[in-house]
Amino acid sequence: MPQLLLVASLLRRKRSQQPTSQLLSEYLPLVAITLLFLFLGIRSERLWAAQRYTGASLSAMQVEVTGMQFAWYFRYPGEDAHFGLTEFSRMDAASGNPLGLDTRDPYGADDIVSSQFVLPVGREVDLALRSTDVIHGFAIPSLRLKQNAMPGETAHIHFTPTVAGDYAILCTQVCGSGHYRMNATLRVLPPDQFKEWLSQREAARPGSRP
Repeated sequence: MPQLLLVASLLRRKRSQQPTSQLLSEYLPLVAITLLFLFLGIRSERLWAAQRYTGASLSAMQVEVTGMQFAWYFRYPGEDAHFGLTEFSRMDAASGNPLGLDTRDPYGADDIVSSQFVLPVGREVDLALRSTDVIHGFAIPSLRLKQNAMPGETAHIHFTPTVAGDYAILCTQVCGSGHYRMNATLRVLPPDQFKEWLSQREAARPGSRP
C-alpha cells in the first residue's frame, strides 16, 4: 500500500508539469515494477501461509531435529513410525546416545539417530524441532527454510525437497562460543538411494540383528 500511494502522488505532481506522452514513457516501467512487486508480495504471502499455517499431510515423513551446543542431530522413527522416549539424564554423545534414548522403550528400538540429514526427493517431510539447551536457528538457506528450535518446546515445519543434491544447514542464532561450527548437511537423494542409506543406518544401529 505505501508503494501505491507513492506512485499516485508522483503521477499527480508530474501530470501538471509534462506532456502525457512523456509521462507514459517515464512511468510505464515504474508501473510494471510496481505490479511485479505486488505479484511477488501476494505469492510469498501465500507460500508462507501454506508452510506455516497449514499442517503437513498425514503421509509426510516424520523427522525429529534436535539442536544442542554445537551440533544438529536427526532422528527417524523406524518401521513402527513412532519415536521412542528420551531422557535428559541418559544423554551421552560419547557413548553413542546424544539424544538420551530410553532403551527400555520398545518404540525406540528401531529409532535411527544421525548427524547427517538425508531425505528422498519428492516426498514431503514434517520436521519436529527441539533444543536441549538454548535457542538455535535451524536454517537451510538454499531452500528458503528457517525455524527456531526452543528449549522445552517442539516446533513444526514442513516442506518437500524437489531437487537432489547437498544443502548447507546453519544455525542462525548466536548460541555460544562454538556457534560458528554448528552446521550440518542435508542430502536429498533419489528414493532408491535413500532406502539404501536408511537400510545401512538400520544395520549399523546398536543392538540391530545382522
